[in-house]
Amino acid sequence: MKMAEETRILRRNRPGTKAKDFCRWPDETLKEMDSTLEVQQYIQQLIRKDPSNIELILRMPENQEEGVWKYEHLRQFCMELNGLAVRLQAECYPDTCTQMTATEQWIFLCAAHKTPKECPAIDYTRHTLDGAACLLNSNKYFPSRVSLKACSVYKLGSVCRRVYRIFSHAYFHHRQVFDDFENETHLCKRFTQFVIMYNLMSKDNLIVPILEEDDTPDESEA
Repeated sequence: MKMAEETRILRRNRPGTKAKDFCRWPDETLKEMDSTLEVQQYIQQLIRKDPSNIELILRMPENQEEGVWKYEHLRQFCMELNGLAVRLQAECYPDTCTQMTATEQWIFLCAAHKTPKECPAIDYTRHTLDGAACLLNSNKYFPSRVSLKACSVYKLGSVCRRVYRIFSHAYFHHRQVFDDFENETHLCKRFTQFVIMYNLMSKDNLIVPILEEDDTPDESEA
């Protein structure tokens, strides 16, 4: 019993832990993680190890339920997108970005209202991330972190389409903020490869040329 307690890994940042020491517990395989949150923990472990290794991060472990794998990745994307939203607040003001736009061809309506309507870009960003968090944490639609029904998985596509607009607005209107964030996190590239891999968005709607710029294998195969 004593030996078992000594070898057990506590995945927890204790009060007083310095920022540089956050999440410094040893790596584990998914099979070694014994928790209802094991898929989330495994994905976060891979991101901490190397956020640029997108192929490894998105590679689904053997015998993993695909619906849960997609769900947990989308939860993680939304959590990380809050970091981009915080940076956008420094220059994306309601009086300068009065609409949620990307290129001149794209103006997005905010679905957070009873009737979808135009919102300043920063408000659209907040509303979209809040709405995604409410849906993905809903016990009605996602009662389990271990197994999901097909009707629940079906809702992931609409969340992907809405949160992607945050990337597109940042890329076309706040390029320096986008580039700095992307260089650190590789989040837009990972998200783009994720939605292509699982056919969650039409390629016609993926207007940030993140894959073309990096000359990825996905492009050459296409």
